[in-house]
Amino acid sequence: MGELTPSAAPPWLAPLVTRPDAVKSAYRRRVPAEVLAALSAANATAAMTGARRDAAVLVLFSGPADGAPGTLPEDADLLVTVRASTLRHHAGQAAFPGGAADPGDDGPVHTALREATEETGIDATRLHPLATLERMFIPPSGFHVVPVLSYSPDPGPVAVVDSSETALVARVPVRAFVNPENRIMVYRRENTRRSAGPAFLLNEMVVWGFTGQIIAAMLDVAGWAQPWDTDNVRELSDAMAVLDSQGSYGDAQL
Repeated sequence: MGELTPSAAPPWLAPLVTRPDAVKSAYRRRVPAEVLAALSAANATAAMTGARRDAAVLVLFSGPADGAPGTLPEDADLLVTVRASTLRHHAGQAAFPGGAADPGDDGPVHTALREATEETGIDATRLHPLATLERMFIPPSGFHVVPVLSYSPDPGPVAVVDSSETALVARVPVRAFVNPENRIMVYRRENTRRSAGPAFLLNEMVVWGFTGQIIAAMLDVAGWAQPWDTDNVRELSDAMAVLDSQGSYGDAQL
């Protein structure tokens, strides 16, 4: 479960597999300087106090085995979950499946696959781990997270396994993330508009924070991103209210 097989990547994922370090660079370019400074300070504090914990998330793309670099297949999708609203950290937030490393895990790939299986019921034997992206620190959970880029031509069924942990599991069309009409900037009320980061207003979820930043960076690196209105800045609760007012979470603009 811990082995990387980059040769299993379809051509349309090649830019991400061959340049995994570019994703973190693209991520950092979009994070305001004050937020980067706060992250660095929190990371240093967590290191001094021993509060940092290893974790991994599964970044699973599904779609055809053919295609061309920079060209996104119409039926490509990305596995995303929504965390249960009762959780202590990141409650109600859209996320990649994943979590903290267990003592018996054989590295971040093993952690990501194990956690994804526990959260979504996915059959890990159908997946091809392709590359690990650079480790990133996420306060306030204190996780040092390794995103594990993976691919499957057909991952099979997925669903919520434990409703106390996960509210929703969805294979979201990648074109929904690419669509400029679905892209906004989001900040939390206790921060300022200057700290806003890229987010996606989709059916059943607002994807923001760490997950939104990683997806935005991958769209840039893969060559899929389209120009969008970065001046469309909303406070998080206002963005969530838009979903609520449309019933369930509204309809994705595909």
